[in-house]
Amino acid sequence: MTTYRVRHQTTYTYSAEVSASYGRGHLRPRDLPWQRLVEHSLTVDPLPTDVGEEQDAYGNPDTYFHVTTDHRRLQVTGSSVVEVERPAWDADAATRPWEEAVPTRRRDIEAMDFVLASPRVDLSEDTHAYAAVSFTPGRPLIEAVEDLSQRIHREFRYDKGATTVSSRVGDVLSARAGVCQDFAHLTVACLRTLGLAARYVSGYLATRPPPGRPRVVGADASHAWAAVWVPGGTWVHVDPTNDQFANDRYCTLAWGRDYSDVPPIRGVIFTDARESTLEVSVDVAPL
Repeated sequence: MTTYRVRHQTTYTYSAEVSASYGRGHLRPRDLPWQRLVEHSLTVDPLPTDVGEEQDAYGNPDTYFHVTTDHRRLQVTGSSVVEVERPAWDADAATRPWEEAVPTRRRDIEAMDFVLASPRVDLSEDTHAYAAVSFTPGRPLIEAVEDLSQRIHREFRYDKGATTVSSRVGDVLSARAGVCQDFAHLTVACLRTLGLAARYVSGYLATRPPPGRPRVVGADASHAWAAVWVPGGTWVHVDPTNDQFANDRYCTLAWGRDYSDVPPIRGVIFTDARESTLEVSVDVAPL
């Protein structure tokens, strides 16, 4: 088990006064069988008149805040200490033919919500054809998932300029490029076209500096990967961006059908400002 201190800071700057800001999002890591939240705090500047926490439909902590003081700058900082170990899954079930992992509506109600298309994950014939190369008849689930991850890692270029936050799976297939959010969406789409249940997972990945070089504070970033359901109720977490299964370097924030369910922050402001800037800084430091 590895312990991390996570700091996620988001700063908005506006060209005119903002009279009110209402925001909510996912900045508090989940408590899970393989992850324990030791401590967490949320700081909002200017000081909010109302702040609290709820739980969304998927059990994710969902924080909200309301700032009513006039401001041109809004800064939201989530700070946590988290203990993480490698997520475990049912190894026997994961090595059975992938067709046996297709959930049924009568037996596997919880998984069924992650089989359907969602706002950011459309299910197309092109995506199904791409997935079918890895998921040949009778192939063990874990082997097919690993092969799909390897192919995406090998055949798609990591390029921050190739897509936007609103890009769809078809755009990523056409461009053969994207970022972690895109590759997670593509993986989820591929799995769902086969009838498998797949989640979009949002969190952090602790980076490791080259040998002999110190950590660069703030060099980490929020990350995204996918998880596929295994009969019996466990999930296999796979990261196509880095071509690996999740381990003790992955800190889980939240999961949902796609990014639209689990953004770090979203909100509404009341202002006449015509311009704004956004700056995000994430640091994941081992303790």
